[in-house]
Amino acid sequence: MQAIINRKEIKIKKCDLDKQLLTFIREDLNLTGTKNGCNIGVCGACTVLINNEPQRSCKLKVSDIIDKELLTIEGMSENNDLHPLQKSFLDHDAVQCGFCTPGMVLTAHALLLKNNNPTEAEVRDAIKINLCRCTGYQQIVDSIISAKRFYK
Repeated sequence: MQAIINRKEIKIKKCDLDKQLLTFIREDLNLTGTKNGCNIGVCGACTVLINNEPQRSCKLKVSDIIDKELLTIEGMSENNDLHPLQKSFLDHDAVQCGFCTPGMVLTAHALLLKNNNPTEAEVRDAIKINLCRCTGYQQIVDSIISAKRFYK
């Protein structure tokens, strides 16, 4: 059994299949960018992409990623360079405490992969699954709109 995690093939052990995906990501893979905000699937801090779809990892088991591609925030950057969407979040001051940021960036990435020219309303609709208590969302929306030029 295997999964592709951040573009790398990972063997999955049978004993891990029933483990919460969030726990597996953070504790077994040591990818701590995925956050545990509520552990009940409400806040979106644990959002990852599975086959480019935003999913709450606290609501899933490791068995849900078998033969699928999983992307965490650590997989967004390449060659130690931030992804343009991540840079856009910084450029627009969309990062305050940073707790929601990984899930928010991944949700935005999924949107821009599907729709590289979203309206502000479409951006707001896409990110409504991610709660942010710091920014008021406008900086986040602005950063996503600005980054759309990097998606074809």
